[in-house]
Amino acid sequence: MRAEGVFENYAIGGGIAALFYIEPLTTFDLDAFVLLAGDPSSLVSLSPIYSWLEERGYKPRGEQVVIEGIPVHFIPAYNPLVVEAVREAAEKPYANSAARVLAPEHLMAIMIQSGRPRDRERLIRFLEEAEVSSELLDRILTAHGLRGAFERIGRSWHGD
Repeated sequence: MRAEGVFENYAIGGGIAALFYIEPLTTFDLDAFVLLAGDPSSLVSLSPIYSWLEERGYKPRGEQVVIEGIPVHFIPAYNPLVVEAVREAAEKPYANSAARVLAPEHLMAIMIQSGRPRDRERLIRFLEEAEVSSELLDRILTAHGLRGAFERIGRSWHGD
Protein backbone atom coordinates (compact mmCIF):
# COMPACT_ATOMS: atom_id res chain seq x y z
CA MET A 1 0.00 0.00 0.00
CA ARG A 2 2.82 2.39 0.85
CA ALA A 3 4.58 1.68 -2.45
CA GLU A 4 1.36 2.41 -4.33
CA GLY A 5 0.75 5.69 -2.46
CA VAL A 6 -2.31 4.59 -0.49
CA PHE A 7 -0.61 6.13 2.55
CA GLU A 8 2.75 7.77 3.18
CA ASN A 9 3.97 5.44 5.89
CA TYR A 10 2.84 3.11 8.64
CA ALA A 11 4.03 1.51 11.86
CA ILE A 12 2.62 -1.21 14.07
CA GLY A 13 1.58 0.02 17.49
CA GLY A 14 -0.49 -1.21 20.41
CA GLY A 15 -0.29 -4.67 21.90
CA ILE A 16 1.29 -6.31 18.85
CA ALA A 17 4.13 -3.75 18.89
CA ALA A 18 4.61 -4.43 22.60
CA LEU A 19 5.37 -8.07 21.75
CA PHE A 20 8.63 -6.92 20.17
CA TYR A 21 9.79 -5.53 23.54
CA ILE A 22 8.09 -7.31 26.47
CA GLU A 23 6.65 -10.71 27.34
CA PRO A 24 3.40 -11.55 25.52
CA LEU A 25 0.19 -9.93 26.62
CA THR A 26 -3.43 -10.26 25.57
CA THR A 27 -4.36 -8.38 22.44
CA PHE A 28 -7.01 -9.01 19.82
CA ASP A 29 -5.95 -6.98 16.80
CA LEU A 30 -3.04 -5.35 15.08
CA ASP A 31 -3.02 -1.55 15.28
CA ALA A 32 -1.45 -0.03 12.17
CA PHE A 33 -0.88 3.70 12.58
CA VAL A 34 -0.79 5.35 9.16
CA LEU A 35 0.38 8.69 7.83
CA LEU A 36 -2.12 9.69 5.18
CA ALA A 37 -1.19 11.86 2.23
CA GLY A 38 -2.69 15.33 2.06
CA ASP A 39 -3.56 18.08 4.49
CA PRO A 40 -3.60 16.71 8.06
CA SER A 41 -6.16 19.34 9.12
CA SER A 42 -8.71 18.11 6.57
CA LEU A 43 -11.32 15.42 7.12
CA VAL A 44 -9.66 12.00 7.34
CA SER A 45 -10.87 9.20 5.11
CA LEU A 46 -9.65 5.63 5.25
CA SER A 47 -11.59 4.72 2.11
CA PRO A 48 -8.43 4.53 -0.08
CA ILE A 49 -7.05 1.88 2.30
CA TYR A 50 -10.32 -0.07 2.42
CA SER A 51 -10.71 0.15 -1.37
CA TRP A 52 -7.17 -1.09 -1.97
CA LEU A 53 -7.76 -4.02 0.38
CA GLU A 54 -11.19 -4.87 -1.07
CA GLU A 55 -9.69 -5.02 -4.57
CA ARG A 56 -7.46 -7.78 -3.20
CA GLY A 57 -10.27 -9.71 -1.52
CA TYR A 58 -10.01 -8.34 2.04
CA LYS A 59 -13.35 -7.16 3.38
CA PRO A 60 -13.85 -4.69 6.23
CA ARG A 61 -15.49 -6.05 9.36
CA GLY A 62 -16.52 -3.07 11.46
CA GLU A 63 -13.46 -0.91 12.04
CA GLN A 64 -11.09 -3.72 11.09
CA VAL A 65 -10.03 -5.71 8.08
CA VAL A 66 -9.04 -9.34 8.52
CA ILE A 67 -5.77 -9.81 6.64
CA GLU A 68 -4.43 -13.35 6.50
CA GLY A 69 -6.45 -14.21 9.62
CA ILE A 70 -5.35 -11.16 11.65
CA PRO A 71 -7.82 -8.37 12.45
CA VAL A 72 -6.08 -5.11 11.48
CA HIS A 73 -7.22 -1.71 12.73
CA PHE A 74 -5.89 1.18 10.60
CA ILE A 75 -5.52 4.31 12.73
CA PRO A 76 -4.61 7.65 11.15
CA ALA A 77 -1.75 9.34 13.00
CA TYR A 78 -3.95 11.61 15.10
CA ASN A 79 -1.54 13.97 16.85
CA PRO A 80 2.09 15.17 16.72
CA LEU A 81 3.32 12.40 19.05
CA VAL A 82 1.87 9.63 16.89
CA VAL A 83 3.10 11.30 13.68
CA GLU A 84 6.62 11.44 15.15
CA ALA A 85 6.35 7.84 16.35
CA VAL A 86 5.41 6.59 12.87
CA ARG A 87 8.13 8.63 11.18
CA GLU A 88 10.79 7.33 13.58
CA ALA A 89 9.61 3.69 13.65
CA ALA A 90 12.18 1.01 12.88
CA GLU A 91 11.97 -2.10 10.78
CA LYS A 92 11.89 -5.28 12.81
CA PRO A 93 12.18 -8.82 11.44
CA TYR A 94 8.88 -10.64 11.37
CA ALA A 95 8.53 -14.14 9.91
CA ASN A 96 10.14 -13.97 6.44
CA SER A 97 9.85 -10.21 6.07
CA ALA A 98 10.11 -6.99 8.06
CA ALA A 99 7.54 -4.72 9.65
CA ARG A 100 7.80 -1.14 10.81
CA VAL A 101 7.22 -1.03 14.57
CA LEU A 102 6.96 1.92 16.93
CA ALA A 103 9.94 2.31 19.25
CA PRO A 104 9.37 1.32 22.89
CA GLU A 105 9.88 4.92 24.01
CA HIS A 106 7.15 6.15 21.66
CA LEU A 107 4.84 3.32 22.71
CA MET A 108 5.37 4.33 26.33
CA ALA A 109 4.66 8.00 25.59
CA ILE A 110 1.45 7.07 23.75
CA MET A 111 0.40 4.92 26.73
CA ILE A 112 1.01 7.86 29.05
CA GLN A 113 -0.90 10.20 26.76
CA SER A 114 -3.84 7.77 26.46
CA GLY A 115 -4.01 7.29 30.21
CA ARG A 116 -6.24 4.21 30.04
CA PRO A 117 -5.92 1.73 32.93
CA ARG A 118 -4.63 -1.02 30.61
CA ASP A 119 -2.03 1.40 29.21
CA ARG A 120 -0.77 2.18 32.72
CA GLU A 121 -0.44 -1.59 33.34
CA ARG A 122 1.48 -2.02 30.07
CA LEU A 123 3.67 0.96 30.92
CA ILE A 124 4.73 -0.74 34.14
CA ARG A 125 5.56 -3.88 32.15
CA PHE A 126 7.68 -1.79 29.78
CA LEU A 127 9.51 -0.20 32.69
CA GLU A 128 10.25 -3.64 34.14
CA GLU A 129 11.00 -5.63 30.97
CA ALA A 130 11.88 -3.52 27.92
CA GLU A 131 15.23 -2.12 26.92
CA VAL A 132 14.46 1.59 26.89
CA SER A 133 16.66 4.60 26.29
CA SER A 134 15.93 6.90 29.22
CA GLU A 135 17.43 9.82 27.27
CA LEU A 136 15.13 9.23 24.28
CA LEU A 137 12.11 8.69 26.53
CA ASP A 138 12.89 11.92 28.38
CA ARG A 139 13.23 13.83 25.08
CA ILE A 140 9.88 12.51 23.83
CA LEU A 141 8.04 13.15 27.11
CA THR A 142 9.42 16.68 27.36
CA ALA A 143 8.69 17.53 23.72
CA HIS A 144 5.07 16.39 24.04
CA GLY A 145 4.31 17.77 27.50
CA LEU A 146 4.04 14.35 29.16
CA ARG A 147 6.79 14.56 31.78
CA GLY A 148 4.36 15.50 34.59
CA ALA A 149 1.94 12.70 33.73
CA PHE A 150 4.81 10.20 33.71
CA GLU A 151 6.01 11.42 37.12
CA ARG A 152 2.47 11.13 38.55
CA ILE A 153 2.22 7.55 37.28
CA GLY A 154 5.61 6.80 38.83
CA ARG A 155 4.54 8.24 42.20
CA SER A 156 1.32 6.23 42.22
CA TRP A 157 3.19 3.08 41.15
CA HIS A 158 5.75 3.48 43.93
CA GLY A 159 3.15 4.64 46.44
CA ASP A 160 4.91 7.97 47.07
